[in-house]
Amino acid sequence: MNLDPLSDGKIIDSWQRNASPWTNAVRAGEIDSRRLVTDQAVLDAVLAGNPATVLDLGCGEGWLALALQRRGIHVTAVDAIAALVRAATEAGVIDARTVSYEEIAAGRLELRADVVVCNFSLLGKESVDGLLRAMPTLLTRGGWLVVQTLHPVVACADSPYLDGWRAGSWAGFGDAFSDAPPWYFRTLQTWIELIGTSGLLLREMREPLHPRTGKPASVIFRAQATG
Repeated sequence: MNLDPLSDGKIIDSWQRNASPWTNAVRAGEIDSRRLVTDQAVLDAVLAGNPATVLDLGCGEGWLALALQRRGIHVTAVDAIAALVRAATEAGVIDARTVSYEEIAAGRLELRADVVVCNFSLLGKESVDGLLRAMPTLLTRGGWLVVQTLHPVVACADSPYLDGWRAGSWAGFGDAFSDAPPWYFRTLQTWIELIGTSGLLLREMREPLHPRTGKPASVIFRAQATG
């Protein structure tokens, strides 16, 4: 499906409108796959790096940052949506900041972390490409990038297995949601190539299975800084 070239911007516009219902849905445990498998899967993937510091990019309402804080880890939580950052701060995230991926790619986030985690937060095209190119500047030596995203084979559904913009959907969510954001579909090969060209070494790919369907609920990439 061909959408206009401003789709990265449309993602931000949609999340600004849906920040409040999203926060409510996450905190009420309304998202079945998260409750059953993907929340724990990404937490396990982050903790496997034994981090003292974590940068949570696209932190949303802050659930992952809070879970890591409770384990004594220093977390910097970042999101482009100010309403989500406020929600994270109000929930108890100590260091939450409103910063866009473009600003991070331009070097305006001057910190390094043992683990950078992007949990279902890499939705765009140019913004994500630029962010991943900047990833080595955000990681300590030997640090880890953890990316959890929709599994391309499952998320592709009946569409061609080709990179490209896809229309979003709030199917299964309540009436409070509107104007679902578009997202940029990448094949497994494209994800692997993108991580490799960012200057990181892909060490592991995990495919957490949904306990009811037996199909991958997501894919998790764990890549390491080598410089």
